[in-house]
Amino acid sequence: MRDCGTRCARPRNIWNRTMSDVDACGVVLGHGAMAIGMVDAARRVAGIEEGALVALSNEGKGPDSLRDELIRIVGEGPVVIFTDMRVGSCAVAAGVALRSGGRRAVVCGVNLPMLLEFAFHRSEPLEELVPRLVEQGRSSITAHLPYADSPV
Repeated sequence: MRDCGTRCARPRNIWNRTMSDVDACGVVLGHGAMAIGMVDAARRVAGIEEGALVALSNEGKGPDSLRDELIRIVGEGPVVIFTDMRVGSCAVAAGVALRSGGRRAVVCGVNLPMLLEFAFHRSEPLEELVPRLVEQGRSSITAHLPYADSPV
């Protein structure tokens, strides 16, 4: 799998659906090959169709080219942009894309359980979907110490 140059896929036949009924597209934006690996894993586990979840790496891209490529990929319609960190070039590009219009949301600190939640619930309105994703991402982080009675 390579860095995706395609746009987010949209359903071809939406004649009986309103714009608010269109499934959200996801873009995973990260450093190096992280985004590609996360999208590959989510596709393998959830069986999500290609184009519904797109990988974009910042590797070899300056701030302007990263921003421009992200804006080209997200297109119109509901989009969730997942970034690996809350700061850095990926988060900055996501913030610019968020302000450039459209029904978009940015979620920082992506993890695989969050992407799986997205895959299974991307038909929900962004106002319901995004809090669900954040909660799933947070609740999936635990630590186990060999001397502790319960997870940290």
